[in-house]
Amino acid sequence: MRIANVYRPLVFGCPASEKLPGVARLMTEKNIGALAVLDADRVTGVITERDLVTALATSADPGEMNAGTCASSDIKTATLDEDTREVARRMLDYGIRHIPVDQDGRLIGMVSMRDLLAVETLAP
Repeated sequence: MRIANVYRPLVFGCPASEKLPGVARLMTEKNIGALAVLDADRVTGVITERDLVTALATSADPGEMNAGTCASSDIKTATLDEDTREVARRMLDYGIRHIPVDQDGRLIGMVSMRDLLAVETLAP
């Protein structure tokens, strides 16, 4: 199966300057585990639930930290025509649970490990 069949075409993001409590609120409101971190119109990273937990565990004042500081800036991406198993393998190799979907240099969606697991478990 291709990523085009399973990706979520909405990308939720936050400014790099957004404080972590605001990031957590947005993730909770949207019921998502990752946000694109934006500097103007440019994606500079991805912040995940795991990044929030790390900030809570390691910072004296995580409420004053911002998304840009905590986000992963080494962004791995998938494309619409990639096979879901190949993308799942890459996510396992890099230890990531969310991967942005890129089309012609533009972020157009997100795929989670849960999305890919659903493909494997629900397929006939």
